[in-house]
Amino acid sequence: MRTLIYKRTHTGDPDPKAGVFGNHDCMKSIRDRKFDAVIGIGGIGQEPKNWGIDGRLNWIGIDPSSHGRHPKSGSRRLIFSHFLYLGADGPLLQGKYPALAAHMYNTNRRSIMHSPSPARARLDREVNKILRLAEAAPRSNRRAKQASRTNSGKCPPKSRGVC
Repeated sequence: MRTLIYKRTHTGDPDPKAGVFGNHDCMKSIRDRKFDAVIGIGGIGQEPKNWGIDGRLNWIGIDPSSHGRHPKSGSRRLIFSHFLYLGADGPLLQGKYPALAAHMYNTNRRSIMHSPSPARARLDREVNKILRLAEAAPRSNRRAKQASRTNSGKCPPKSRGVC
């Protein structure tokens, strides 16, 4: 399963209630990639610390489908067959998923497209374990269309200018 794993700097996208990824138009070109699942993790800089998501598993989405385009940028918005939002309550990666934490934080990767590989067996096991957390989660909210229309703002300002 091709899984997009990316570091978040703030909350709000995806919308925790509706499950729309792209409602604030964050991660524009990354959302346009082809993947089967998404794992959002908190970065480790000051901004994620301010939001309380630093170093944590934040959200998981499995089986994305198009939910139209963002009205301003035209980049696609996504909803999921299985959506689990943990936010600031998610587990710390370093303690629960150390191979993923090392892979993402030790080399300062912003995002990766993960596919299973025998060379990364430990990382693969951790990614699969995370994805299993969301297998029983409900789909993105059926009212997502209404929620995303009223919440089509932009990312909060960033110190680095990146969502």
